[in-house]
Amino acid sequence: MPQVKAQGKTFECNVGDNLYQVLSANDVKIFNGNAKTINCSGNGACGSCTVQVDGKVSPPNWIENIWHSLPFVTAMGDRRLSCQTQVLGDIEVIKYEGFLGRGAATVWTSAGDTDIKIIA
Repeated sequence: MPQVKAQGKTFECNVGDNLYQVLSANDVKIFNGNAKTINCSGNGACGSCTVQVDGKVSPPNWIENIWHSLPFVTAMGDRRLSCQTQVLGDIEVIKYEGFLGRGAATVWTSAGDTDIKIIA
């Protein structure tokens, strides 16, 4: 079973599990600020569940490819929509600041929370 490290927690999931659902089930804070109440609930439409993933996950699907082609998103590089990502092996997850998680400073890493505080 793959190990997932996020926000100072380590937990296991099944190969192929949806990353958004895995993080949610383990009480990891996926959303920044108002995105806690204004999001698409994991349908790939809003981008607020964006995270950096290091490790073995599925390649970007057509929803992510379209999302990453948008001009205001291209600066996000290889960050992923957690709701469109399947866990295939051990991973470490990082959340960045901003509504879409496309900021430069980290909110939390696999080791735990950072000093950045998002005000809702």
